[in-house]
Amino acid sequence: MKTLIEIYDERAIENVIGPETFRPEDIVFLCPAEIAQDKRGQEKLKAFFHTRGLQVRLHFMECSMYKADTIYQQLQEIAARYEDCVVDVTGGTDAALFGAGMFCQETGTPVFTYSRKKNRFYNISNAPFADDLPCDLEYKVEEFFRMAGGEMRKGRVDNKILADYMDKFDAFFEVFLRHRRRWPNEITFLQRISQVAYEEEITTHVKGAYTQKGERGSRVKANPALLEELQQIGFISSLKIVPEESVEFDFADLNVRAWLRDVGSVLELYMYKKCIDAGIFKDVVSSAVVDWDGTRGRDSVSNEIDVVATRGVIPMFISCKATEVKTEALNELAILRDRFGGKGAKAVIATSDHCVSAIRHRAAQLGIAVIDREEMEAGAVSERLKIIMKV
Repeated sequence: MKTLIEIYDERAIENVIGPETFRPEDIVFLCPAEIAQDKRGQEKLKAFFHTRGLQVRLHFMECSMYKADTIYQQLQEIAARYEDCVVDVTGGTDAALFGAGMFCQETGTPVFTYSRKKNRFYNISNAPFADDLPCDLEYKVEEFFRMAGGEMRKGRVDNKILADYMDKFDAFFEVFLRHRRRWPNEITFLQRISQVAYEEEITTHVKGAYTQKGERGSRVKANPALLEELQQIGFISSLKIVPEESVEFDFADLNVRAWLRDVGSVLELYMYKKCIDAGIFKDVVSSAVVDWDGTRGRDSVSNEIDVVATRGVIPMFISCKATEVKTEALNELAILRDRFGGKGAKAVIATSDHCVSAIRHRAAQLGIAVIDREEMEAGAVSERLKIIMKV
């Protein structure tokens, strides 16, 4: 084929699978007005294709996606203007698909579709090249954001260094489980004893009072048992405790210092490792900050996703909650999944607490899988991830 006609879909993945697989010279998108007029978004999509090695000419034709007769007429115009046309009906509204069906039946233009459930293309009419063709495309985390017009920014975690700590994360999580109920207080103590003045250099050495100021005028004391366990797993060293007087130790390095000063890091690092341990993902990113429209500055809209993993054309978005899961967290996760992953994307809420039935019910309504403390304590998380991904 020379020209691929795409029925534009708000789910970005639907717009790129066909072009990436069949690699035409021209792509004509039948799309709503806001897309046809969005030159910046069009350039981003073109740039995405170029980074994937597809040097293609993109054309955007404004069309009402709910008027089959109009779509039928515009398809006739496209066929008259471009050579060797093929229609992809993977995405789009019912009306658009109906109009495309009328056009293809009358003209004999080849038409195909893609099935997410089967991960295959199928010949609908006169498209034998697509008949039962497997889709072998693979995307990295950043590419899912870019195909949707966003960008991935640097998050709290330098993912390049995580491989050096992989043998520590399970032990770190086990320490957390033993001290789970008081974990916010434990982290508050570590924050207070290691805080530095604005102009001072951040170091790994810590020395301070046995009792520190907590939240809202409270007081938090050192937990010798926790500190000794952290020393045993190699997260701190040179521990010296004078009961009720002072505490002194060294963080293993600045990365460990950051993780021990952040309540949520332990669960995020644990879920990151479980994704790696599952052995089924092409790419796994912890602390993925997504800029929704790829802009920088005060007006940019961004969100941080605790862990994102990809397998083939399916991303998995994981939100980690070391405390009680709220409905708002589920709603936000569902929005991010739909915006940057599409219909086949997976969403997981991971909590080190027990998830109450009301939250489980809401998660089920939104198509979000729940992994809670019971599965974590049973060591079943990696296998559960495989089940969620249907591997």
